[in-house]
Amino acid sequence: MVTRVSRRALTTTRVQAVDGDSCHERRDQLVTEEPMEIRLCGPGQDPVPLVVTMRTPGHDFELAAGFCVTEGVVESPAQIASIAYCLEGQAEQHHNVVTVGLRSTVDLAQLAPRRFVANASCGLCGKITLDDVESSCAPVALGPGVSRSVLVSLPDRLRAAQPLFDATGGLHAAARFDPDGTLVGLREDVGRHNALDKLVGESALHGALPLVESVLLVSGRMSFEIVQKAAVAGIPVLCAVSAPSSLAVAAAERLGQTLVGFLRGPRFNVYAHPERVELAS
Repeated sequence: MVTRVSRRALTTTRVQAVDGDSCHERRDQLVTEEPMEIRLCGPGQDPVPLVVTMRTPGHDFELAAGFCVTEGVVESPAQIASIAYCLEGQAEQHHNVVTVGLRSTVDLAQLAPRRFVANASCGLCGKITLDDVESSCAPVALGPGVSRSVLVSLPDRLRAAQPLFDATGGLHAAARFDPDGTLVGLREDVGRHNALDKLVGESALHGALPLVESVLLVSGRMSFEIVQKAAVAGIPVLCAVSAPSSLAVAAAERLGQTLVGFLRGPRFNVYAHPERVELAS
């Protein structure tokens, strides 16, 4: 599976390429990083800002839906009635402003303290206290077992399906696999939390949550926010090619998720709930 690359996701530039004693100018491609504002409204209400996140353009509606689900803005994707880019009168459409319309009235008093700015590296920036981060989330379902042979095959399958990484060499990916290793979905973004929100948002918009039969692989480290967002989506098995943080491991233990880190070649570490990993196969 190869996802379609948005033209806005790539930015062309000129670089001075140095190789030893030689130097020449050539074209290069960068992954685009732009702000996107998510607004929220209910029936008959004017949209109000919820968050500004630095993201790679593409799958913007999935990002908005995924953010609302994984951050607990909505209790269910069924509460989302519409998602659209902002229109100012008859002016040009604003592709960096997305409005999420809900089926019920938005409680502006409760919404106000949640507004924050998220940068590409940390979706938690601006949240008021750690209590706000520890959103209410029940432990995930037991879910499937996953064989050792499947786990060690996942990084290559992820890498083979990363079109933006092939073009730019620098961004994050989140991929969802079936227990047999079949790639179900993949999203890329300059922000690791955005990549996961896009992945979850795609499932949310298709009525596929919770993802109780899924294995998640992220291309970088495993942070607390990735664990929590995956738990809200119901994902029982989490894998990363790099290290987890201490808070990520503690959260996975509490939420009943299997957490695999340093998944490279034939090696990996299981940090939480190893009972789902079938080492004999």
